[in-house]
Amino acid sequence: MEVTVKREDFVRALSLLQGVVERRSPQPILATALIAPADGHVALAATDLEMGMRVELPATATREGAAAVNARKLLDIAREGAGEDLRLRSPSPGWVEVLVGRSRFKVVSLDAKDFPELPFGTERGRVPVRLATGTLREMLDKTLFAVSQDETRYNLSGVFMEAAEANVLRMVATDGHRLAMIDRALPEVALTRSVIMPRKGLLEVRKLLDESGEQEITFTIGDKDVQVRTPTVAFFMRLIEGAFPDYRQVAAGVPRVRAQLDRDAFMAALRRTALLASERSHGIKLRFEPGLVELSSSNPDLGEAREDLEIAYSGEPLVVGFNSRYLLDILAAHAPGDTIELGLSDESGPAVIRGSQDPTYTYILMPMRL
Repeated sequence: MEVTVKREDFVRALSLLQGVVERRSPQPILATALIAPADGHVALAATDLEMGMRVELPATATREGAAAVNARKLLDIAREGAGEDLRLRSPSPGWVEVLVGRSRFKVVSLDAKDFPELPFGTERGRVPVRLATGTLREMLDKTLFAVSQDETRYNLSGVFMEAAEANVLRMVATDGHRLAMIDRALPEVALTRSVIMPRKGLLEVRKLLDESGEQEITFTIGDKDVQVRTPTVAFFMRLIEGAFPDYRQVAAGVPRVRAQLDRDAFMAALRRTALLASERSHGIKLRFEPGLVELSSSNPDLGEAREDLEIAYSGEPLVVGFNSRYLLDILAAHAPGDTIELGLSDESGPAVIRGSQDPTYTYILMPMRL
């Protein structure tokens, strides 16, 4: 193997791969990046078996072959190199030389035949979902934060995706305390079944979106995995098996009273009041009265905080407690200047939160006793 690439392109490609490299596995091959030169380009690949990525970049290959090299060290070498070009060659089995500027490195390589086969190229039976990069970025940003990080609740550790109705794609996430749901109209949604996509894999997709500019993204959904493609990157992640909770039952409730709040003012008041909230529960109390909401927090070790905020509310007085961090998460997902509608039933029922700029985005938050 012998190949020459632009060092900056190589660093960018290896940086993308780092999120899928397995560092703690007893299988050393999973800590490597597979380097496979071809005519006019080189492909770099990595996998932890649950997800994997292949990145193609322009290159000049003068000798064929492939090698698997520790992905972390290869990135360190490329990043610290002083030259514009980087050359890789394999002078003998088990070794790869990296030449960049006046530096020369000789690193251990593993047999490329031991690298796991990635599922790219198996298109039969897959269902394509085409999305604009901006649409997918927005849907992930408005749901990922609500995914459960409790490893024992496996079926909640991803984002649920389905066709809500004809030409409408829906994503839903919940951790049992809150639920985020977003719908987007698409020209054609051919999904015939629902899937749960893992949080870890979607975080890598989110990074990929920042790298891909405004290109169209293609999801292809198979029986066991989802593949995401751009013109130069292919990524796959294993689907989560299991049943997602019946979110429709939770989302079907009709609030008894509604309050309208300025997003920016409410967020600022929440941040200030939360400064003295319990460090364990992050609890904050909201007391609603006609035209006003009083925010308060209390911590025996720190003190108390209280602030009034003018709002549009004409219902009966109501006091409800929430986790301030959960409220701040949803406010951060709405655009500055938005008007937030907070729908309430009573002090123990779920709150339904929507913004005036995006009525197809719904957030449901369970209250807490304070």
